Amino acid sequence: MIAVAMLASCAETEQRSILPEGCELRAGDVVFRRGSGLTSRAVLAADRNGAYSHIGIVVDSCGVMMVVHAVPGEPDYEGDPDRVKMDTPQRFFSSMNARIGEVKRLRGDSATALRAARFAVDVYKRGTLFDHDYDDTDTTKMYCCELIDFVYCKAGRPLAGQKRHYFHLPGLNPIRCILPSDICNSGKLDTVMSF
Repeated sequence: MIAVAMLASCAETEQRSILPEGCELRAGDVVFRRGSGLTSRAVLAADRNGAYSHIGIVVDSCGVMMVVHAVPGEPDYEGDPDRVKMDTPQRFFSSMNARIGEVKRLRGDSATALRAARFAVDVYKRGTLFDHDYDDTDTTKMYCCELIDFVYCKAGRPLAGQKRHYFHLPGLNPIRCILPSDICNSGKLDTVMSF
């Protein structure tokens, strides 16, 4: 009986990727996930039109597809600040962080998608910290949706447009931000796979 309980406990904590095998990622693809943690629930409560709480962009890192994303609360080591990170797709879609996911691709414009991906690598390389103020007018720090909109704007194809949401939370400065659904529901993206 104890052995069965121990095996069940280990199975619950085992990390696996929810990204289906055979899902071909390309540089510039926009990837979405929904987790079950407190931050995910807060984003979903704010984003009533959305199914996802986090977003990233696929980049080519020396021939290996990776995901660049701005994320809080996922340190790689003790003392690791919240920042723009580059993770494997398997880690981005780890069952510890993702319950469902989706991969979207810019419709009919792979050159722009490649440029956006290269700009995302630049943002990662400069050591950009996570923007806890959610201020998309200051790109010295970035949150996830800001990062994706920024790199696609810089590449010449903004995905969120001018749409912004305003939130007034007790004890905090007003927040003006882009939400995951603003990008996910963009008519410029096609779904490659949802899972």
